[in-house]
Amino acid sequence: MAYTKPIGVAFTDQDINGANVVLVDEQLGYTAAGQGTVTQDTSKSTAVTLNKPAGQITMNNASLGATTNVTFTLNNSYISANDVIVLNVNGGTTAAYNVYTSVLGAGTASITLRNITAGALSEAVVLNFALIHCA
Repeated sequence: MAYTKPIGVAFTDQDINGANVVLVDEQLGYTAAGQGTVTQDTSKSTAVTLNKPAGQITMNNASLGATTNVTFTLNNSYISANDVIVLNVNGGTTAAYNVYTSVLGAGTASITLRNITAGALSEAVVLNFALIHCA
């Protein structure tokens, strides 16, 4: 079957087997057009807006104390209350932080970053995220 109705990362007339399972032998993900970037302006708790299903958030380089959490809001029109947000810390600082979604709602998510080291850190932490939509 030829795919004729592109919708960004898939096609509306895709040939999915009867069990509604998508199997791939290679990569599964978002095109460059489905990704974006945003940078926090004022502090690590400053809200950001990025209306893309995947991307990178560059956090403000304000100091984050030892074993301390900071939470900020990601405003994103692609997020629904049933979605899953996959997050990770990009780059050479991954052993210093944990990151997770602490609250999720339609159009918004609260993301928490925790400094897990014994000292304060002042880095512009870059977070990667991707949405898994669960209607």
